[in-house]
Amino acid sequence: QVQLAESGGGLVQPGGSLRLSCATSGFTFSNYQMTWYRQEPGKERELVARIGASYGLIEYGGSAAGRFTISRDNAKNTLYLQMSSLKPEDTATYYCNAWCGSCFKGPYDYWGQGTQVTVSS
Repeated sequence: QVQLAESGGGLVQPGGSLRLSCATSGFTFSNYQMTWYRQEPGKERELVARIGASYGLIEYGGSAAGRFTISRDNAKNTLYLQMSSLKPEDTATYYCNAWCGSCFKGPYDYWGQGTQVTVSS
């Protein structure tokens, strides 16, 4: 059974930091491209950061560049997002996504349930 479980969200003051984690199971984590998305109610989902499977190629959405760092631990099947210099506009639900286009009988596209991040004084 595939599971993606985000954690680490919460309430933080502007300028603060948070580290999100996405613990996964049920698939071969190292084969999957992993992405953090975020979404506010009534708004479109936004790409925050992405890390590739094989070579760990990384890309960031415009809002995250320079403040957030995505990483993965293939031994622990876990994805991370270190967020710093947080702003009120970073407030959203953050989702973990796993995607594999080259996997046997794929593509596969898995989502977590999300973790809420609220940046407020």
